[in-house]
Amino acid sequence: MEKSFLAFIENSIKKNWDMDALTDYKGATLQYKDLARKIEKLHILLAESGIQPGDKVALCGRNSSHWGVAFLAILTYGAVAVPILHEFKADNVHNIINHSEARLLFVGDVVWESLNEAAMPNLEGIILMTDFTLQVCRSERLEYAREHLNELFGKKFPKNFRKEHVAYRRDEAEELAVINYTSGTTSFSKGVMIPYRALWSNTQFAFEVLNLKAGSRVISILPMAHMYGLAFEFIYEVCAGCHIFFLTRMPSPKIIFQAFAEVKPNIVIAVPLIIEKIIKKNVLPTLETLKMKILLRVPVINDKIKETVREHMVQAFGGNFYEVIVGGAAFNQDVEKLLRSIDFPYTVGYGMTECAPIICYEDWKFFKAGSCGKAAPRMEVKIDSQDPEHIVGEILTRGDNVMLGYYKNPEATAQVIDAEGWLHTGDLGVMDKEGNVFIKGRSKNMLLGPSGQNIYPEEIEEKLSNMPYVCENIVIQQSDNKLVALIYPDFEEAYANGLSQADIEKAMEANRVAVNAELPAYSQIARVKIYPEEFEKTPKKSIKRFLYQDVK
Repeated sequence: MEKSFLAFIENSIKKNWDMDALTDYKGATLQYKDLARKIEKLHILLAESGIQPGDKVALCGRNSSHWGVAFLAILTYGAVAVPILHEFKADNVHNIINHSEARLLFVGDVVWESLNEAAMPNLEGIILMTDFTLQVCRSERLEYAREHLNELFGKKFPKNFRKEHVAYRRDEAEELAVINYTSGTTSFSKGVMIPYRALWSNTQFAFEVLNLKAGSRVISILPMAHMYGLAFEFIYEVCAGCHIFFLTRMPSPKIIFQAFAEVKPNIVIAVPLIIEKIIKKNVLPTLETLKMKILLRVPVINDKIKETVREHMVQAFGGNFYEVIVGGAAFNQDVEKLLRSIDFPYTVGYGMTECAPIICYEDWKFFKAGSCGKAAPRMEVKIDSQDPEHIVGEILTRGDNVMLGYYKNPEATAQVIDAEGWLHTGDLGVMDKEGNVFIKGRSKNMLLGPSGQNIYPEEIEEKLSNMPYVCENIVIQQSDNKLVALIYPDFEEAYANGLSQADIEKAMEANRVAVNAELPAYSQIARVKIYPEEFEKTPKKSIKRFLYQDVK
């Protein structure tokens, strides 16, 4: 088998030439031939403006057909894609663009409003994704190429552009394809270097287990700048000849339900938050009535009710899917218990950006409740423990999906990939005899946002430390996923300035509001709790976080 990722793309475009490819929900549709034409035009733009294979090109915007066009054009041209989460604050986006040494930026209209081109001095051009117009141009070659693009395209293909003109380069296994940043700030952000072998292996995995066909319909909800959404709501679907619908605006539950009902997707890729919202809105209100609780105790009626609830849930997702794949964040155990009891077709996978993203998976028919599946094809997983079945240890993995390392950060790379090639995930777990992995917690401080976003408490703590009257602080996550800042104020300074206890509380609340103004929505601090004394520390003077996890 040819192990070329770009061959997947080329073959699919040719094979599905006249089929629908990408639709902006409630907007325009591109067929595979339109996708090919737009890719070709962007190739001309990149070449004429002097972009070389291996150069970095960034993308930042909400999911859309043109986001997908730009991403595929960058890779098939030979440049390195740098997808940036559109939820990052402007400073974070500037940091990533500068750190990655991107030469061009494809930007969404909403994101562009908040950016400052002066903060990204090395960019040669900023291109608006809605219509590929130039917003900023610091290169005469780029300006000429954009102004004469249709003319250049006509010269290259004088007798119309046809499927035989689609001939993409062949990628090398260890060649760098994507740099995906785990977070927005330079002090904590790590640019994960994803090679083509990882993209190929994740796509091949999807072909082996997901069974979508040309014409299958899928809704893209998760951010495409997140590896989970990029790999399994876009890349695989394009390679399989599917029709992808992008929810281009902020996907509220109402819009998500409406899209499921209209599109009737053949598979659903979700984070726990979406499943939990559907259950809370559509299922629990009927189950929690007194009459229903009584009926659930009667075995025969109980089975009928469960059947009805299952049908209700299946219809909520459009009624036409093989399974719902849940990943990206921890799954609520009560919700999982309910899904299990009604025999709902769901499965929970496990991955991380550093594996582009898949590590573990199991089909819903064989999936073991509470687990996150078994090692994916071409991946090995082991637990670093004397007794992996019973004693919790760190989850280690190696195989084709593992990254090359962190961009411009060999020290951080050496900390997570050992001499034998094992990636140390920082997650803790056990593994049963069949190879099912059960995650028990995180050894690293990283927290997961409600939709699977990475939250690094140190980033928030650093901002809080710079606020008035803050002496020490730690940020923790409550059981409801909300973030709480535990603060030991600088009482001495506060009292010296005439502040009362009530004034200190007001000052800490003002600090919370000020810090939240600099943070994306998913990592906002919900409340502040004031501590009267210093936090307990290790000999290295770091706070013993584990002592402060249960906050009332």
